[in-house]
Amino acid sequence: MSASMQSCIRLLGMSLVALATLGVAGCGGSSSNPLDNPAPVANNPGSLTGQKLSFAYFQKCINPIFLAQLQIQLNGTTSTNTCSGSGCHASATGTGGAFRVVPTASAVDLADPANTPAVIRASDMYKNFYSAQGEVIVGSTTQSRLLLKPQLLGVLHGGGLIFPNATDPNVKLMEYWISHPAPQGQDEFSTATYAMFTPADPVTGTCNTQ
Repeated sequence: MSASMQSCIRLLGMSLVALATLGVAGCGGSSSNPLDNPAPVANNPGSLTGQKLSFAYFQKCINPIFLAQLQIQLNGTTSTNTCSGSGCHASATGTGGAFRVVPTASAVDLADPANTPAVIRASDMYKNFYSAQGEVIVGSTTQSRLLLKPQLLGVLHGGGLIFPNATDPNVKLMEYWISHPAPQGQDEFSTATYAMFTPADPVTGTCNTQ
């Protein structure tokens, strides 16, 4: 093999190594690489990191929104449908992305001692709660897609415009849920969140919005 050919092979090998190194840095998030991915977006604002949203409020006040017949404006046409409908966010037949709703989820009796956190977390209602949380940044109503998408606020929504503005009663319920997490260090079943009802009882109380 000629000296010139050996030199070309060495240069090619060095180039491949350099490209591989650049690729690995791009996946890993190196801050020194100008072609790198941006830093990950934090799920929670710093002051609310680790706080949980109320399961009791979700069950009584938020989940019914997903089952209700709502007016939809899409491509100049007005119709009605539910968020949990087939072709939307139904757990089995929906086409609406990662947000899923089990339409037949039964309410969990929070006063029954047999319904421990482990039991509740295995329920269909908790699946709905968990999925809805995936569309939320705790404490931030202006960044949570659960609110932004159905209002078409800078985010596309294949289901069209569901809530025309922030005065919609359903928007008020979701805003209150998102902005009133359980106290720091307490889980989603904290009885402290019962203050979100009037009276402070998730069975007899009405859903607060302010």
